[in-house]
Amino acid sequence: MPEKNAEREEFLQTLGVSREAINKFDRYAEMLFEWNQKFNLVAKSTLEHTWRRHFLDSAQLIKLIPKDVRVLVDLGSGAGFPGLVLSLLGTPEVHLIESTGKKVGFLRSVSEELKLNVIIHQMRVESVINLKADVVTARALKPLPELLNLVMPFMKRHTLGLFLKGQQVEDELTEATQYWRFACEKIASLSDPYGIVLKITDLKNKGGSQKL
Repeated sequence: MPEKNAEREEFLQTLGVSREAINKFDRYAEMLFEWNQKFNLVAKSTLEHTWRRHFLDSAQLIKLIPKDVRVLVDLGSGAGFPGLVLSLLGTPEVHLIESTGKKVGFLRSVSEELKLNVIIHQMRVESVINLKADVVTARALKPLPELLNLVMPFMKRHTLGLFLKGQQVEDELTEATQYWRFACEKIASLSDPYGIVLKITDLKNKGGSQKL
């Protein structure tokens, strides 16, 4: 297990989390390291930077989530980023959608050990029906035009989309506006100098054919 380092301290100072949450994040990091030796849940090169690359990257969204949010849906949850992290930080009801069995096994093990209120859906995002969210999240799932197509079935009138994006975000936004209308705020990432958090509301399909 990588030693606790400056990135862990940075995370704790930035988030100001409780002692109970700190203990849970420590255990989460241990389990990620242990499971990744067998199942390669995340790129091995990122493990020594778990606190910044995975935990802080995910946890920064908590400050953008309104206090009255009840249901959050995380698309393509992988090893729990960002959805499991946001549950650990107190989001009331988190739905994790992940189709890969080994990743689902990890999500179940972590959520059970840390006693988190998450509902895990082992299926493709496109197969989930009748689930509406106050907030929808995703990290490194699809380019924005395709991602918005996946997001739309989960949207209500005031649903907020929070999407972690990288250097291609401007190109993705340009292409997405061909097919979608939406309000968008771009927020600099706390974990990646090239990263952007997209805060999207008022999503509407322009109609016509869409590139998928």
